[in-house]
Amino acid sequence: MFGPDHKIIVEAFDDPEVKNVTCYISRAKTGGIKGGLGLAEDTSDAAISCQQVGPVTLSDKIAQGKAEGDVVFRQRTSLIFKKLQVVRFFDQKRHALIYLAYSDKVVEGSPKNALSAVPIMPWKG
Repeated sequence: MFGPDHKIIVEAFDDPEVKNVTCYISRAKTGGIKGGLGLAEDTSDAAISCQQVGPVTLSDKIAQGKAEGDVVFRQRTSLIFKKLQVVRFFDQKRHALIYLAYSDKVVEGSPKNALSAVPIMPWKG
């Protein structure tokens, strides 16, 4: 009744070190008076899907295996302590990028997380 409703937010972001990979992340946004004032803590639930949207170009850092576990997205989900983060890994053996979305605050004993893999394929777009 007071303040905005709870909602699901969908955001897109491009990997800053990989040309033509876009990730879509959905997350819960708490409403109400606290949510409207930016004081609410959002839940740790999130989903991620990453896609190749053109010919992929890896940075030298990634291709050489020196970018293991780089944070490519970070969004605050509470006033102080909690963030939703997306970390990229490169599986050289399978020639795939792995994106792990997780909350950096442990909730009920284990961190909630989601995973998306992007096989690096020749572009036929």
